[in-house]
Amino acid sequence: MILGASFDTMDENAAFAEKFQFPFRLLCDTGREIGVAYGACDGPKDRSARRISYVIGPDGTITHVFPKVDARNHPREVLDLLA
Repeated sequence: MILGASFDTMDENAAFAEKFQFPFRLLCDTGREIGVAYGACDGPKDRSARRISYVIGPDGTITHVFPKVDARNHPREVLDLLA
């Protein structure tokens, strides 16, 4: 399963998903709780998040961290890791 998290509202996430034909679920983290917990931001007043990615195993354990994600190359990086 692939999930994304964004500081945007539900309406903003829906518009983004429609505009870019984004096929994955986007979680709304307007309070920044997910962002802080996973290190994408330093606090609830941060305006934007760092692009980071985690691979989480079926047991809920983080198996890999991508601390700096380049959106152009990241899908291939993850597929290579999972191959």
